[in-house]
Amino acid sequence: MNEKLDNIKSIVHRWRDSSEQDFVTMYNLVKSKDYCWSLFLGHLVIEKLLKALYVKKLNKHAIFTHDLLRLARKINLEIPDDYEEWLDETTTFNLNARYDDYKQRFQ
Repeated sequence: MNEKLDNIKSIVHRWRDSSEQDFVTMYNLVKSKDYCWSLFLGHLVIEKLLKALYVKKLNKHAIFTHDLLRLARKINLEIPDDYEEWLDETTTFNLNARYDDYKQRFQ
């Protein structure tokens, strides 16, 4: 997956388009007060945007990870320390929210 890409614009467009679709769903979940799933999708929105930046900046396929902070660091994204903490907490929530007992405690 480390080969250089010829179709960068297309790949970036797919990541961004998918992120936009997830954002609409996330927003609808917020309106319906389904906060756990909306946060879960919010993580995916950010992840896909970071992966679009990864492809655009590094000219290769994005790494297989859900770790937002790791993605941000891989593309040398300048972010304040408190945002790094927020990205880390968001990733932790996303991984834990896959389990029903965690979602029930959250709600």
